[in-house]
Amino acid sequence: MTTTNTHVTATARLNLAKAAPKVFRALIGFDAAAREGLDPTLVELIQIRASHLNRCAYCLHMHTNDARKAGESEDRLHMVPVWREARHFFTEKEQAALALTEAVTLVADGGVPDEVYARAAAAFEEEEMAHVLSLIFTINTWNRVALSTGKVAGTDERA
Repeated sequence: MTTTNTHVTATARLNLAKAAPKVFRALIGFDAAAREGLDPTLVELIQIRASHLNRCAYCLHMHTNDARKAGESEDRLHMVPVWREARHFFTEKEQAALALTEAVTLVADGGVPDEVYARAAAAFEEEEMAHVLSLIFTINTWNRVALSTGKVAGTDERA
């Protein structure tokens, strides 16, 4: 990226959708299957928190906008990065999902602690837990795609 006083211009990078369409379609299918049956608000909270942790501005912009469209409040969106200090904004289920999202996203920092996993397993039925984990896997993959290919925040390419 090149920064000037007035704007940011992106250096052209690989377009994964065009260069490897089967891979890209598989990621879209994985993402769609992962979110199946999950509350849309929970989906966005998970995606927002992972995107914060991965410092993926492209995905963070996209998913905060999606959350707003789904009716999420500005107050809760602002509290996602500090959810532990603002627990009263989130249900126990959401807190368990946010803790699990952090542990899985930062897995290299010490794995997924048993207490984090147990808390999530207590909050979700087995199938729902599998979908929550899968969604965490997909958003981490999408974050890596966006960061590696130089996606620019504010340029949602889904449309």
